[in-house]
Amino acid sequence: MAKSIMIQGTMSNVGKSLLCAALCRIFKQDGYRTAPFKSQNMALNSYITDDGLEMGRAQAVQAEAAGIAADVRMNPILLKPTSDRGSQVIVEGRVWGQYEARDYFARKKSLIPTILRCYNSLAAENDIIVIEGAGSPAEINLKQDDIVNMGLAELVSAPVLLVGDIDPGGVFAQLYGTVALLEPDEQARIRGLIINKFRGDKSLLDPGIAMLEEKTGLPVLGTIPYTRLDIDEEDSMAASLLEKYPRKDIDIAVIRLPRISNFTDFAPLDRHSQLGVRYVSDPKNLGRPDLIILPGTKNTMADLAWLRETGLAEAVCRLAGRGCPVLGICGGYQMLGTEISDPCRAEGGGSERGLGLLPLKTVFLPRKTRKKTLLKIEDGFLAGCTACGYEIHMGITRAADSAAASQESEFRTGTRAAAGPEHIWGTYLHGLFDRGQVVEQLAAWLCGRRHLECSGERVPDRDIEKERQYDLLADAVRKNLDLAAIYRIMDL
Repeated sequence: MAKSIMIQGTMSNVGKSLLCAALCRIFKQDGYRTAPFKSQNMALNSYITDDGLEMGRAQAVQAEAAGIAADVRMNPILLKPTSDRGSQVIVEGRVWGQYEARDYFARKKSLIPTILRCYNSLAAENDIIVIEGAGSPAEINLKQDDIVNMGLAELVSAPVLLVGDIDPGGVFAQLYGTVALLEPDEQARIRGLIINKFRGDKSLLDPGIAMLEEKTGLPVLGTIPYTRLDIDEEDSMAASLLEKYPRKDIDIAVIRLPRISNFTDFAPLDRHSQLGVRYVSDPKNLGRPDLIILPGTKNTMADLAWLRETGLAEAVCRLAGRGCPVLGICGGYQMLGTEISDPCRAEGGGSERGLGLLPLKTVFLPRKTRKKTLLKIEDGFLAGCTACGYEIHMGITRAADSAAASQESEFRTGTRAAAGPEHIWGTYLHGLFDRGQVVEQLAAWLCGRRHLECSGERVPDRDIEKERQYDLLADAVRKNLDLAAIYRIMDL
């Protein structure tokens, strides 16, 4: 069976996912067969495996860093919030049900056999399992039913490294307070501390580190510098989602929906020197962009209602009427149509009037579409491109009028409605911009509309750029982490 190391954090967004990815890459570089594992993940930015199953994107990224294919055994439970109190629960890649938080907490221990079966299966095939925790192990109101932090560490006998984020301040209190709130047997599982996202002169930390080690009895095994990398994020707290105004030739405004999902779709756009991507949640900040993107969402109907409440729906339609290009992806594509109906109560039931920018109607069905897709684009501003990505949605979208019924298969795969204006386009395809050719063509088209000279630069495919970024991440962590100590902790 594989050796294991578990990364837990003092809170969410301390960098657990990227540290796990770094360790996966480092262990791969050092010749070990390595796989990631997270028993329960909560995220809207999910991933579809080659066999059409759904899992957390963080573990897919970690698998890529380890040089292996993503597998749902790496994330057997995925929670996709649909409201402040409820989530769709995905177990081993398939929908298990829709639950309020209290109902799920009452049931989740029944999933322990599934968690252990997935973990043991991976452990039988690999040398090292890199395990990621969730949130904080010191959530004292939730510890009794824990299956993802110390509860999991006990189940699989994993040693733990505890990570704190120094960037917002208070990292010594984070680390000491977390250790102090744990039970003695849980404290004994922690074998070292890590300080993450440090900027500045490391020697200034030394007195604090010495005091922290004295008070906790634990060594600080590394201080990881704040490093800017282009690696997929899955957390709604991601810095890329903050409203910003990049100083580039072309202004692309992505509407930051309350339940935005798969926002990593737009990361490749930022790699082009002329394309600036910003996220907008207030109509006062929308301005007059060169392109508006309606992204994916876990709850299309609720987020469409939010668009109207905030005034963004009116603003988007007004700009579209003046010729501003609008692109909808997945849930955003559904919003572009004339009507969305939910007879099976996949999103609570009822119907909602769409934005009316494309002659399409969407009906939600109980069965979720999950598949990898190759899309040859035949019309619109991306005509001639081939995009490779995946679909993950509950609805089926059809032509709004019977005269266009023969076009149904086109709409199901998500190409632009033939009857719509050229500057309005939609697709169910996530990963639309992962191929450099698509980014290059979009940049050329948008520059042409503004009578700007396009740089003509080549944009590498996303897969090629990812490999370079994983190596940069591994280099930064390898230089600043006591790997010899970590190998000793794992008895390797």
